[in-house]
Amino acid sequence: MSKKKRSWPPLAQPLPAAVTDNHTHLPLHEGEIPAAGGIKMSLEEQLQRALNVGVKRIITVACELPDFAPALQQAKDLRNKTETHPAVRLALAIHPNEAPLHAGVVEKAPDGNTYQPQAHHVPLDEALAQVEQHLDSADVVAVGETGLDLYRTAEAGLAAQQESFSAHLKLGMERNLPVQIHDREAHEQCVRTLYRVGADKTDIPIVFHCFSGGLQLAEECAKNGWYASFGGSLTFKPNEAQRDAFKSLPRNQILVETDAPYLTPVPYRGNPNASYVMAHTIRFIADLWEESLETTCEQLERNTEQVYGKWG
Repeated sequence: MSKKKRSWPPLAQPLPAAVTDNHTHLPLHEGEIPAAGGIKMSLEEQLQRALNVGVKRIITVACELPDFAPALQQAKDLRNKTETHPAVRLALAIHPNEAPLHAGVVEKAPDGNTYQPQAHHVPLDEALAQVEQHLDSADVVAVGETGLDLYRTAEAGLAAQQESFSAHLKLGMERNLPVQIHDREAHEQCVRTLYRVGADKTDIPIVFHCFSGGLQLAEECAKNGWYASFGGSLTFKPNEAQRDAFKSLPRNQILVETDAPYLTPVPYRGNPNASYVMAHTIRFIADLWEESLETTCEQLERNTEQVYGKWG
């Protein structure tokens, strides 16, 4: 059986109102741009396409130390180009799968791999200090992505993840910044950490990025005013429990994202993702809400402004 040929999704019809990609990973180096059918799409082209379909703002995420400086520079370089690009801002943190490596933990993960520390894996307290140092940048609008991941980290690394997650939550509270949570197969543990740190009693927005939970996590979000950000996985046929959770949430607590270059929505699943492809996820959300596309865009953008404010 031949493999399906990968290709860059074509431009969708433009959205009737402006929207924001709440969480993506813009390529920082030419070598990070995925190829589809042997063809790379430059960052410039990806951003132009996003603007063409109505994605007017983008939050890109840097969650490893080597990415901090280039991501900050990228946001600075793009700041004054909003006629041809969406307005770009930054979320910054130590990824939960990085935390154990900063703590010197080497173990076989549940995914079957053993991850080794690299040169940038300084002690965890030093890494967290670097996060704090960069949060004062005018281009940083969120702490993230932080959280817990029980797919790529086993028991020995969980303490480091918990320490890192708690520290990031406290930084968000201190700096009055939203916190974007990475939660992979760790729904209950994430919620317990949020309660322990007092995130249920703070006014800072808590966002479950790429929400993957079911009704129980949705209930916790609804009760505490936490936000659920949905990406292309919402459109995947097997994810009925995720769609049930989506439909149970108040509409003013829902955000939309790509997590590009990952999680490309149907009908282009398996191909490279970029912010412009998010138009398909938004149309899917409109169908789930049984709402007009314009009203859906407007609701999603109001929610984004509640979390990240107005900029761009």
